[in-house]
Amino acid sequence: MTLELHAQGDQAMERLGAAIGEALNWRGSVWLEGDLGAGKTTLSRGLIRAAGHAGAVKSPTFTLVEPYELEQRSIYHFDLYRLADPEELEFLGIRDYFSDNSLCLIEWPAKGQGMLPQPDLIISITVDGDGRRLQIEGHGERGLAAGHRLHSTRGEATP
Repeated sequence: MTLELHAQGDQAMERLGAAIGEALNWRGSVWLEGDLGAGKTTLSRGLIRAAGHAGAVKSPTFTLVEPYELEQRSIYHFDLYRLADPEELEFLGIRDYFSDNSLCLIEWPAKGQGMLPQPDLIISITVDGDGRRLQIEGHGERGLAAGHRLHSTRGEATP
């Protein structure tokens, strides 16, 4: 299943991030693809704040992963942009982050090829005028269900 949405501005991207987290029931794996400045971190910020995090949400470019331990869930925000070799993820203990009670957001997933589990959603973001165009692909049972929920509750994003 593939869904195409358009988000106009940062607030719309953050609302869409919140809707994505909700559609996934705050669990699973999301690959975020797009050029620098496309809005991957903005989308992640909306999702993480909607999950209950009140503090700052920054790109984990230098730390590779930023953990958010919330009341009933864990969200791990990865940025693999500076990863030199996918094998480095083994030293990070990458497999420990993926559990039934966590949601992993992965920016630049191609850099971790071969070391990452299959995603539930792949979200490709491109700049489209003043807004962003998002192509959301659902994979597996969880991703397909989330895609259907997003399709039926598009909110302020438009096809």
